[in-house]
Amino acid sequence: MDRFRNTGQPDWDWWGRVWPTPGATLRRLGLAPGDRAVEVGSGNGYFALPAARIADPATVYAVDIDGSLLADLDALAADQGIDNVAPVEGDARALPKLLPEPADFALLANAFHGIEDRAAFVESVAAALAVDGRFAVVNWRDMPREETAIGGEPRGPPTDLRVPPEATRRAVEDASDLRLAREVDLPPYHYGLVFER
Repeated sequence: MDRFRNTGQPDWDWWGRVWPTPGATLRRLGLAPGDRAVEVGSGNGYFALPAARIADPATVYAVDIDGSLLADLDALAADQGIDNVAPVEGDARALPKLLPEPADFALLANAFHGIEDRAAFVESVAAALAVDGRFAVVNWRDMPREETAIGGEPRGPPTDLRVPPEATRRAVEDASDLRLAREVDLPPYHYGLVFER
Protein backbone atom coordinates (compact mmCIF):
# COMPACT_ATOMS: atom_id res chain seq x y z
CA MET A 1 0.00 0.00 0.00
CA ASP A 2 1.14 3.53 -0.66
CA ARG A 3 1.82 5.84 2.23
CA PHE A 4 -0.69 8.48 3.17
CA ARG A 5 0.01 11.90 1.69
CA ASN A 6 1.60 13.92 4.44
CA THR A 7 2.32 17.59 4.90
CA GLY A 8 5.16 16.97 7.35
CA GLN A 9 5.49 16.07 11.02
CA PRO A 10 5.48 19.28 13.09
CA ASP A 11 7.72 19.55 16.12
CA TRP A 12 6.36 19.61 19.67
CA ASP A 13 6.78 23.37 20.06
CA TRP A 14 4.54 23.87 17.03
CA TRP A 15 1.94 21.42 18.37
CA GLY A 16 2.01 23.26 21.67
CA ARG A 17 0.95 26.49 19.98
CA VAL A 18 -2.07 24.75 18.43
CA TRP A 19 -3.01 22.53 21.39
CA PRO A 20 -1.30 23.74 24.56
CA THR A 21 -3.32 21.20 26.56
CA PRO A 22 -3.64 18.01 24.47
CA GLY A 23 -5.14 16.10 27.40
CA ALA A 24 -7.98 18.61 27.69
CA THR A 25 -8.60 18.31 23.94
CA LEU A 26 -8.81 14.52 24.25
CA ARG A 27 -11.26 14.77 27.14
CA ARG A 28 -13.44 17.17 25.11
CA LEU A 29 -13.47 14.56 22.34
CA GLY A 30 -14.68 11.94 24.82
CA LEU A 31 -11.63 9.92 25.85
CA ALA A 32 -12.24 8.56 29.34
CA PRO A 33 -10.33 6.54 31.97
CA GLY A 34 -10.32 2.86 31.11
CA ASP A 35 -10.87 3.38 27.38
CA ARG A 36 -8.82 1.09 25.15
CA ALA A 37 -7.70 3.68 22.62
CA VAL A 38 -5.85 3.93 19.34
CA GLU A 39 -4.34 6.97 17.71
CA VAL A 40 -3.99 6.50 13.98
CA GLY A 41 -1.01 8.36 12.58
CA SER A 42 0.36 8.95 16.05
CA GLY A 43 3.77 10.23 15.00
CA ASN A 44 5.96 10.65 18.05
CA GLY A 45 3.09 10.78 20.51
CA TYR A 46 1.86 14.33 21.07
CA PHE A 47 -1.65 12.96 21.59
CA ALA A 48 -0.87 9.30 22.32
CA LEU A 49 1.14 10.05 25.45
CA PRO A 50 -1.51 12.21 27.19
CA ALA A 51 -4.12 9.72 25.96
CA ALA A 52 -2.24 6.99 27.85
CA ARG A 53 -2.35 9.07 31.03
CA ILE A 54 -6.11 9.56 30.67
CA ALA A 55 -6.95 5.98 29.66
CA ASP A 56 -4.74 4.35 32.30
CA PRO A 57 -4.78 1.45 33.07
CA ALA A 58 -6.11 0.62 29.59
CA THR A 59 -3.68 0.44 26.68
CA VAL A 60 -3.34 3.18 24.08
CA TYR A 61 -2.10 1.85 20.74
CA ALA A 62 -0.04 4.38 18.79
CA VAL A 63 -0.22 3.35 15.13
CA ASP A 64 2.06 4.88 12.53
CA ILE A 65 3.85 3.76 9.37
CA ASP A 66 7.06 5.53 10.40
CA GLY A 67 9.08 3.34 12.73
CA SER A 68 11.52 6.12 13.60
CA LEU A 69 8.70 8.29 14.97
CA LEU A 70 7.42 5.33 16.99
CA ALA A 71 10.93 4.80 18.39
CA ASP A 72 10.89 8.43 19.51
CA LEU A 73 7.47 7.87 21.11
CA ASP A 74 8.74 4.78 22.92
CA ALA A 75 11.71 6.72 24.32
CA LEU A 76 9.47 9.60 25.42
CA ALA A 77 7.08 7.18 27.12
CA ALA A 78 9.98 5.58 28.99
CA ASP A 79 11.31 9.01 30.04
CA GLN A 80 7.85 10.00 31.31
CA GLY A 81 7.18 6.72 33.08
CA ILE A 82 4.22 5.85 30.84
CA ASP A 83 3.91 2.09 30.45
CA ASN A 84 0.47 1.70 28.87
CA VAL A 85 1.22 3.07 25.40
CA ALA A 86 2.00 0.46 22.76
CA PRO A 87 3.67 1.62 19.53
CA VAL A 88 2.39 -0.32 16.49
CA GLU A 89 4.11 0.05 13.13
CA GLY A 90 1.81 -0.51 10.20
CA ASP A 91 -0.69 0.88 7.74
CA ALA A 92 -3.95 1.92 9.37
CA ARG A 93 -5.92 0.61 6.44
CA ALA A 94 -5.25 -2.79 8.03
CA LEU A 95 -6.09 -1.58 11.55
CA PRO A 96 -8.13 -4.60 12.76
CA LYS A 97 -5.14 -6.86 12.02
CA LEU A 98 -2.73 -4.51 13.81
CA LEU A 99 -4.60 -4.32 17.12
CA PRO A 100 -4.84 -7.23 19.56
CA GLU A 101 -8.23 -6.06 20.85
CA PRO A 102 -11.11 -3.80 19.78
CA ALA A 103 -10.73 -0.12 20.62
CA ASP A 104 -13.23 1.93 22.61
CA PHE A 105 -11.89 5.18 21.18
CA ALA A 106 -10.01 5.92 17.95
CA LEU A 107 -8.41 9.25 17.10
CA LEU A 108 -7.26 10.60 13.77
CA ALA A 109 -5.74 14.06 14.11
CA ASN A 110 -4.70 16.30 11.21
CA ALA A 111 -4.55 13.52 8.64
CA PHE A 112 -7.98 12.96 7.08
CA HIS A 113 -7.14 15.37 4.26
CA GLY A 114 -4.21 13.17 3.20
CA ILE A 115 -6.09 9.89 2.89
CA GLU A 116 -6.84 9.04 -0.72
CA ASP A 117 -9.16 6.03 -0.25
CA ARG A 118 -11.20 7.38 2.64
CA ALA A 119 -13.87 4.68 2.38
CA ALA A 120 -11.36 1.85 2.88
CA PHE A 121 -9.73 3.73 5.74
CA VAL A 122 -13.04 4.40 7.52
CA GLU A 123 -14.13 0.78 7.06
CA SER A 124 -10.86 -0.31 8.68
CA VAL A 125 -11.31 2.00 11.68
CA ALA A 126 -14.95 0.99 12.14
CA ALA A 127 -13.98 -2.70 12.04
CA ALA A 128 -11.36 -2.10 14.74
CA LEU A 129 -13.83 -0.48 17.16
CA ALA A 130 -15.70 -2.18 19.96
CA VAL A 131 -19.48 -2.38 19.58
CA ASP A 132 -19.91 0.91 21.46
CA GLY A 133 -16.66 2.43 20.20
CA ARG A 134 -16.16 6.05 19.16
CA PHE A 135 -14.13 7.55 16.35
CA ALA A 136 -12.88 11.14 16.67
CA VAL A 137 -11.63 12.96 13.59
CA VAL A 138 -9.77 16.21 14.17
CA ASN A 139 -9.21 18.29 11.08
CA TRP A 140 -8.19 21.72 9.88
CA ARG A 141 -11.12 23.99 9.11
CA ASP A 142 -11.64 24.67 5.41
CA MET A 143 -10.10 28.12 5.55
CA PRO A 144 -7.47 29.48 3.16
CA ARG A 145 -4.03 28.35 4.34
CA GLU A 146 -2.82 31.94 4.56
CA GLU A 147 -5.49 32.54 7.22
CA THR A 148 -4.28 29.71 9.47
CA ALA A 149 -1.04 31.19 10.69
CA ILE A 150 0.85 29.88 13.68
CA GLY A 151 3.83 31.84 14.90
CA GLY A 152 3.30 34.27 12.03
CA GLU A 153 3.62 31.55 9.38
CA PRO A 154 0.78 29.92 7.38
CA ARG A 155 0.44 26.30 8.49
CA GLY A 156 -1.64 23.24 7.79
CA PRO A 157 -2.40 21.46 4.54
CA PRO A 158 -2.85 23.33 1.27
CA THR A 159 -6.21 25.02 0.98
CA ASP A 160 -7.40 22.63 -1.73
CA LEU A 161 -6.81 19.57 0.48
CA ARG A 162 -8.84 20.82 3.45
CA VAL A 163 -12.02 18.88 4.20
CA PRO A 164 -15.03 20.73 5.62
CA PRO A 165 -16.91 19.12 8.52
CA GLU A 166 -19.90 18.11 6.38
CA ALA A 167 -17.65 16.35 3.85
CA THR A 168 -15.88 14.52 6.66
CA ARG A 169 -19.24 13.51 8.08
CA ARG A 170 -20.45 12.17 4.73
CA ALA A 171 -17.22 10.26 4.14
CA VAL A 172 -17.42 8.49 7.51
CA GLU A 173 -21.15 7.84 7.49
CA ASP A 174 -21.23 6.65 3.87
CA ALA A 175 -18.46 4.11 4.50
CA SER A 176 -19.57 2.70 7.85
CA ASP A 177 -22.31 2.26 10.42
CA LEU A 178 -20.83 5.11 12.44
CA ARG A 179 -22.96 8.23 12.86
CA LEU A 180 -22.04 11.73 14.00
CA ALA A 181 -22.68 12.13 17.71
CA ARG A 182 -21.30 15.66 18.10
CA GLU A 183 -19.06 18.34 16.67
CA VAL A 184 -16.43 19.97 18.87
CA ASP A 185 -14.95 23.37 18.07
CA LEU A 186 -11.18 23.31 18.57
CA PRO A 187 -9.92 26.89 18.26
CA PRO A 188 -8.20 28.49 16.60
CA TYR A 189 -8.30 26.46 13.36
CA HIS A 190 -9.66 22.94 13.93
CA TYR A 191 -12.86 21.00 14.41
CA GLY A 192 -13.47 17.59 15.89
CA LEU A 193 -16.21 15.19 14.84
CA VAL A 194 -17.06 12.32 17.16
CA PHE A 195 -18.80 9.34 15.59
CA GLU A 196 -20.59 6.50 17.36
CA ARG A 197 -22.62 3.45 16.32
